[in-house]
Amino acid sequence: MEQQWIREIQRKGSRKAADSLIRAYYDEIYRFVYRQTGQKEDAMDLTQSVFLAMLRALPGYQPEKAAFRTWLYRIATNKVIDARRKKRLEFLPLEEVEIPDREDFSLQIQDRSQLAQIEDYVSGLDPQLQAVFRLRLYGERSFQEIAAALGEPEATVKTRYYRLLSKLRKEF
Repeated sequence: MEQQWIREIQRKGSRKAADSLIRAYYDEIYRFVYRQTGQKEDAMDLTQSVFLAMLRALPGYQPEKAAFRTWLYRIATNKVIDARRKKRLEFLPLEEVEIPDREDFSLQIQDRSQLAQIEDYVSGLDPQLQAVFRLRLYGERSFQEIAAALGEPEATVKTRYYRLLSKLRKEF
């Protein structure tokens, strides 16, 4: 159904198909954004911005390069990074985010001020590295999904992620 909606939007500019596509992904993208902002209003604004950007970029979407969900998460990640640059947002502590990998470094973070320091540190990094960090921790995406979203080899994504975790452990 998703591909049909996308084709209708691309070929006919169908508002009905656009509405259906947005409704199908709205809650999922809102949760992804909210986990990073911790603010309902900011998350709602950013989510709206994600879907506006998605609709503007949809004519250029190429399903052979990435699944739609993966492509949409990349847009959402970039919007969060842009918002973080523009405004200091209050982030939801990682310990409140449900993460399937219990051995993950994020579960070791107990102190909110430390989390804020980590967020500030990560926000100052290259956007590609931020995207890997945010998609992995907040989006709960696999390395394979992150690699597809960023158009990079999976090994590169893993290396970046684990190097960043190593830096964070040393720094904090």
